[in-house]
Amino acid sequence: MTARPCPGDLLVVDGRASVQFAGDRALTFRVVSVSTQPTYDGWVWLTGYVLDRRGDATVKREIFVQLAGLRPPTGTGRIRSTVRQPSLARTALSAATIVRSVSA
Repeated sequence: MTARPCPGDLLVVDGRASVQFAGDRALTFRVVSVSTQPTYDGWVWLTGYVLDRRGDATVKREIFVQLAGLRPPTGTGRIRSTVRQPSLARTALSAATIVRSVSA
């Protein structure tokens, strides 16, 4: 992927995007915003949420990554994905977890 991601995009961030995410430090990331501040050519600051295996947001992060190393999750064949509708109980739990993680 060489195009800039957009809010709502779902990405795999691994060692291809930055060495800090190599190996078991790879993550699935839902983009919330893309910084417009100047950076090195081919790099970008992204703000978003790290997703667990169920697709629930676990922590909000700001990451600095290479555009060329970003890719969609395996099997989706695309970057932008549909937003699933979580249950009410799950939404409340996820929201509490996110607030606690961001404010910590």
